[in-house]
Amino acid sequence: MKNRNFSYNKRIRINKFINAANVRLIGADGIMAGVKSNYEALNLAKEAGLDLVEISPQADPPVCKIMDFSKYLYEKGKQNRDNKKKQRVGILKEIRMHPVIAEHDLNTKIRHIEKFLKDQNKVRVTVVFHGRENQHRDLGMDILESVKESLSEVGTVDGKTNCIGNRISFILSPKPR
Repeated sequence: MKNRNFSYNKRIRINKFINAANVRLIGADGIMAGVKSNYEALNLAKEAGLDLVEISPQADPPVCKIMDFSKYLYEKGKQNRDNKKKQRVGILKEIRMHPVIAEHDLNTKIRHIEKFLKDQNKVRVTVVFHGRENQHRDLGMDILESVKESLSEVGTVDGKTNCIGNRISFILSPKPR
């Protein structure tokens, strides 16, 4: 057994840090050895030159396995990295426009939003008002409604339309594939 008097990961207890009187033991070969006392399980791990690792602390009695702890941490980290690679987190993009936007410019922004949604990103669509434009919030709402209608096939609106200060916005999420 390597000289390890402490656990590298605070959530995983090893060797003498396992504080249960009895443990359900799994041998180094993966075969269930039954319920053993903590002392007996530690001696079996020492004889094998490996560590006693607590696999399932919630069980009654806790499940422990005789294994190489550093190899276990390496495999667990490798699995976490692989899972992280497979997970695709959508980024929040933002498209801003003014209430007096030309139709062609609006169509261009709608195409950009559509591209972001097809790439599985969320998009915040914001209409920003300056000066006297604040008196014509209905124009901004009309623009947002036209954006919602034209992108209804590729995205859905999250929540409701927010009016904060001189901005009106909503968030579009991509529809599941």
